[in-house]
Amino acid sequence: MNSNIVETVIGAVVLAFAAIFLVFAYRTADVGTGGGGINLSASFDSVDGLNVGSDVRMSGIKIGTVTSQTLDPQSYRAVLRISLNEDIELPEDSSAKITSSGLLGSNYLLLTPGGSDDMLQDGGSISYTQGAVNIQDLIAQAIFSSGNSSGGGSKNSGDAGADK
Repeated sequence: MNSNIVETVIGAVVLAFAAIFLVFAYRTADVGTGGGGINLSASFDSVDGLNVGSDVRMSGIKIGTVTSQTLDPQSYRAVLRISLNEDIELPEDSSAKITSSGLLGSNYLLLTPGGSDDMLQDGGSISYTQGAVNIQDLIAQAIFSSGNSSGGGSKNSGDAGADK
């Protein structure tokens, strides 16, 4: 009989920790705040590294979330839908850029406000966009461009040494 009481208490403690974890996860994930604020869309050539739930930031501060990613069948461009906090007003000529938190950091959507007096309305679209920079392409370009210039340089220096 004594072991049944101990097992019951341990089970209750486990259930209490599970409930605390679920409440923490719900508050951290911002699940309940998806309906408020302004919903916008932006079209990109590439959204590599950006996922649904990724941050939308301005001046380093999180102001929203990426809510969906779709492919436009006519233009073959990636269309992001984002939800911004309700207190954010964004000028019509604002721009959106996919960037990373560092060399190995996760990607996020960076918004840069424009100078227009007219503000984007709910359901509006951000016109000025820049897709993600592919690090692998940049490294490959640097390797191949430096290989060509150093190869040409070694021939010239070899020829200069032969003239002496």
